[in-house]
Amino acid sequence: MAEEVLAEMVSTVFQIVASEGDSVKEGDTLVILESMKMEIPVVAEGPGTVASINVKPGDVIQKGDVIAVIS
Repeated sequence: MAEEVLAEMVSTVFQIVASEGDSVKEGDTLVILESMKMEIPVVAEGPGTVASINVKPGDVIQKGDVIAVIS
């Protein structure tokens, strides 16, 4: 079952850490966001394979946007 990783706040995508096809475990960093000059890691909530990364560096994302999908 695929799990969508959603943005929890308005922010800017600072860095993409994981790539499509990567195996991840709980707590692995997928993307780093920037908001109010703070870096916020977005982590996998469970094990799986990165099916897609739906953002790119510099994107401004809104709360609820799909950042990545883990299958």
